[in-house]
Amino acid sequence: MTDLLQHPFWQADDLGKPLPDSPFGVSVCLPLWSHVIGYEEKDPEVVGKFQSGYPRFCCPPAVSELFALAEKTHAGAGERCLVFPRLSHAQRCLDFVQRISDCDYSAGLRALDWQEHGLGVAIFPSGLYDTARKFWRFCGEVVSTRQACLVLGRTTTDSTHEAGRAASAQIRQRLADLSGQEAADVFLFPSGMAANFAVHRMLTNLFPGRKTAQLDFPYVDVLKLQQMLGSGAHFMPLLTQAEYDDLAHLLKTERLAGIFCEAPSNPLLRCVDFERLLSIRASSQPGVPLVVDDTIATLANVDAFRVADLVTTSLTKSFSGVGDVMAGSVILNRASAHHATFRAYLTGHADHELWHADAIALEENSRDFTDRVAISSRNAQALTDFLRAHPSVAAVWYADQNGGPGLDCIRREGGGHGCLLSFVLKDTSASPAVYDRLRVSKGPSLGTNFTLACPYTLLAHYDELPWAESCGVPRNLIRVSTGLESTGDLVQRFEEALTV
Repeated sequence: MTDLLQHPFWQADDLGKPLPDSPFGVSVCLPLWSHVIGYEEKDPEVVGKFQSGYPRFCCPPAVSELFALAEKTHAGAGERCLVFPRLSHAQRCLDFVQRISDCDYSAGLRALDWQEHGLGVAIFPSGLYDTARKFWRFCGEVVSTRQACLVLGRTTTDSTHEAGRAASAQIRQRLADLSGQEAADVFLFPSGMAANFAVHRMLTNLFPGRKTAQLDFPYVDVLKLQQMLGSGAHFMPLLTQAEYDDLAHLLKTERLAGIFCEAPSNPLLRCVDFERLLSIRASSQPGVPLVVDDTIATLANVDAFRVADLVTTSLTKSFSGVGDVMAGSVILNRASAHHATFRAYLTGHADHELWHADAIALEENSRDFTDRVAISSRNAQALTDFLRAHPSVAAVWYADQNGGPGLDCIRREGGGHGCLLSFVLKDTSASPAVYDRLRVSKGPSLGTNFTLACPYTLLAHYDELPWAESCGVPRNLIRVSTGLESTGDLVQRFEEALTV
């Protein structure tokens, strides 16, 4: 396996390589700006070289082969299949397809239990494939590459379901110890988006007919999930003075199922002013649940339970670090007035355990979590300081300043500000050349032990760039997730890329 700390995948001939250099890498190398555009435009010269891909967006080869095997085994003429960890996930996919496409089950929608492997297969007319893939992307209940490889007979494993359950128990206890909550209040999912989907599903079931509210500009799919499912969402992207006033008015006039926000946000590293938000909530609608995603700051740096009723996290990111396993968590705040109701709901809908080999990998990866977070946070701060002082850089977003009083409210004593930062150049026309010269691994995702960069707005919002810009997110923004490299070496790589 290539050591990406010392030998990153950043050159043109690295296109399509998995990041990390593993059959289970959850990211894919996009070393040139033109590759990013080619990926978004589905250029076969680009996507044809992919050996991996972020699993919710671009199915890894083993998962695609698993879909093909399911179609060969179960699909009829003119039908397609997606495979899920469990039958209940496949059924939810078909419910989503039915709602979004305005069809019914007489159209041939059906879910089967692939009993030999304990998987769920969703079967539908081929014309509904793109809609079904939206569920796969936005709801995150995905089959892992490890699981697919085992079913296909590509790999064997000595790990057992019992060992996987023991690893999951260790992970839950580790997260409970870090969060100050109880292990029984930690729920694990096959991805961070699956964790968000579970929370949204819970809130919209417990509070039917109510919309949710999304504060600040979030990770793209968290917003789309709320907009597409339930009763819809109120979106307040900029959190100006006027929008806090609008929020206060909204809470006085409309009952909400929940309020969602990130601490800090992706990619602008901002944070809701929690003290102000809690004051507004207390005077307007005290019972509305507050959901905080701490993926970027991490449990090691912040204690979101000071303000949140529950916290979601993509464990794929910094908690794992290696970048070779997908997972997510929901942790309930035992001090919340909703605690008993939320625990009963999630316990009663426990169809979300990790695949045993993934649980074992995640438990091993996360043993040095807090030590790694401290290093990557220091590197992000040093790189931020360098970029802010560089004459070619127009703006830098990092949570030390952009997080504001909201992040200060929840930051632990001695905690850092996380691994993620974003910047734009004064001469935006130079962005492709700087990105191409940048000697770090390049592709989607964050929180890996190796530094990872991408033109985030192009990747996440290629089909809606004017809208993203109207929300304050520049189209030429470059997002960087710092790793565990030597600080001096990392800064030097950026200095070289910025030198004409």
